[in-house]
Formats: sequence, C-alpha cells, structure tokens
Amino acid sequence: MSFSSLVSDLTYRDRNGGNDDRRGPMSRQVSTMSRARSYASTAATSVSITGDISSQLHGGYSHPLARAWQAERQLTKSMLIYPLFITDNPDEETLIPSLPGQYRRGLNKIVPFLRPLIAKGLKSVILFGVPLHPDAKDALGTSADDPTGPVIASIRLLRKAFPSLFITADVCLCEYTSHGHCGILREDGSLNNALSVDRISDVAMAYAEAGAHCVAPSDMNDGRIRAIKLKLIEAGIAHKVVLMSYSAKFSGCLYGPFRDAAGSSPSFGDRRCYQLPPGGRGLARRAIVRDINEGADIIMVKPASQYLDIISDAKEIGKDLPVAAYQVSGEYAMICAAAKAGVFDLKTMAFEATEGILRAGASIVVSYFTPDFLDWLEN
Repeated sequence: MSFSSLVSDLTYRDRNGGNDDRRGPMSRQVSTMSRARSYASTAATSVSITGDISSQLHGGYSHPLARAWQAERQLTKSMLIYPLFITDNPDEETLIPSLPGQYRRGLNKIVPFLRPLIAKGLKSVILFGVPLHPDAKDALGTSADDPTGPVIASIRLLRKAFPSLFITADVCLCEYTSHGHCGILREDGSLNNALSVDRISDVAMAYAEAGAHCVAPSDMNDGRIRAIKLKLIEAGIAHKVVLMSYSAKFSGCLYGPFRDAAGSSPSFGDRRCYQLPPGGRGLARRAIVRDINEGADIIMVKPASQYLDIISDAKEIGKDLPVAAYQVSGEYAMICAAAKAGVFDLKTMAFEATEGILRAGASIVVSYFTPDFLDWLEN
C-alpha cells in the first residue's frame, strides 16, 4: 500500500469508526498523518525482520562516487593502448576517411603528435606499419622486418624520444604481402602454416631486438606463440619482452576501416581459414588454452564488444594472466557514426562500451578513443 493510500484509508476509518473525536479537522489530519508514518515505519521494520532487507539496493549507488565503487574495474589511463598507423612516407599525415579522427602518419609527424598525449598520461601505443612504396609488397612480406621500414624505425625513434612510453608492435604480414593475407601461401592459394610461422617469428624477433617492449602476433597461425617464445629465449631477451597473443581473433566485417588504414585487404578470398568463426566459442577457448601453454604473457580477444563472453572465458581460463581486448575499427566507427546521427552522446557511449569490456574481464583495452579518454578521465 502506498503512503497516500494508507492516509486515505486511515482517514476513512476515523470518519466511519464511530469514535467521538471532538478535535478540529486540522488536528485530525495531523493525527492521521502521524499514524500513517508510524504504520509505515513498523512495516519497514518488519521487512528487515523477515530478511528481505537485501532487496533494498538504491542507497548503494545513489551518489556518483558510490556508483563508481560498484564497478569491479575502473577505467584508468594505464589500461589503454593507442593504435598508430606508421607509413614509409616520413612527412605524411593523412586522415583515414572510414576511421573518424584517425590518421596515417610518417616518422616526422609521430613525435609532435604524441608529445601532448604523453603529457596527458598516454602510457602505451601499438604500431602498425603501412608501406606505401610501390615495391614494398611481395608474396613473402620481406619488408616487414626491413631495418629502415616504418615499424622498426618508429620503435627506435620512440624509444629515444619517450623513454617511458610502452611500445607494442603488432606482428603480421598482411600489410606487407602482395596478396594481403597473414602469412605465406602455397601455390593453390592456401596458407602454408609452417613457413608463415617461421617468417612471422623472425619479424617478431626483429621488432623485439629493435626495442619493442611487447610483440603482439595477430596472424592466428597455429604454433606461432611457441616459435616466437623459443626464439626470444634463444636470443637471451625473453626476460624483457612481453608476448601478447591475439589468441581469440574472429573473422567478420568489423575490420573494414582498419584495412582501409593499413592497406591490408586480401586480394582474393578471405581470412576465415585462420581467423575464428563468430559462433566458435569452443574454438576460442581452445585457442586461448593453446597460446597460454605456448608461453603467451597476455591474452587478447578481438573484436571486443560482440565477444564479451569470450573475454569472460579468457579471464576464467587464464586466471593469472592479463586479458586484453581490441575495440576494433568497425566498433569505433559505428559508435562515432551513431553519435554523429544523434542516437546517443559520444562520450557516454564510449565509456559504456569500454566499461562493458572491463566488466567482462579485460584489464587492457586497445582503443581509438584513447586520446579522448585522456581528456575525459582527467575531468
């Protein structure tokens, strides 16, 4: 019964109960209100006595700070990794049309761009090489570990310019192969896993030896984590290089803007034979177990928002490992497009999507929103 209903009920009883109440109307109304409050207080006490008090939740999140305390993980600047597209044209700074606010940049533009972000608290970047020279691509992706290429040159540049910046290098061949696939192909066009793993592990070693703090193979070829780990051990640098595996990378349509940015679209076919099918939860779990057993230090799930269950699985399987999630280009572009259309506020949705990723179990997020979060988290 509502409080107003209770007052009405008690008033009716007073008028029709036969009591000889000589008090005035105002006095009777005050008395009725007092009795109603007393009755309501008794009812509330009975709730606590019966054990139903645990259903009363509003007080626990009525204040903004109290609401923040309810989160298992709070988004911090140190959780964020910002993707950078580095080209072999030193002076390039070109907006990527399908990736709002994101650019391809050459070596001469990277340091001036990053300096204010680092001043705001940027802790980590992940580098993607974008070779633009007409002769930069071939069937074997030989320019991937070119010492003068964009990734190795930028690693050395950033290590010198920003000693505290944590540098992750994405390891793949798709940006450097003429066919756009993530490895070396057989004559029939299928992926040669053994040759691909050997080549990719060599590229990872080149990035590590150039000074990358973390190498992150994104190719999804079987056995590449073990191959990279063994080469790091043999080179005597396994103790100072983080191996972050794209363990559960799903095929799908959310990579379009990235492929525009990196020029890495396959020239034929697709990547379904080595990237996971969207419904393959069991396959993802097996891939995560495989990569942990082969020596991965961090497990990554990609994309993020459509695969929150996989992020949760990764945290369950790898209880003692950090879990990363890549909020990919398509996810970012959709949020930006919807915000531009007035569907929701950009900042609010960026936080909501990212907090969902953290809630699922990730503690590291690769995000194109990173520059925005550096400002938003400051306030």
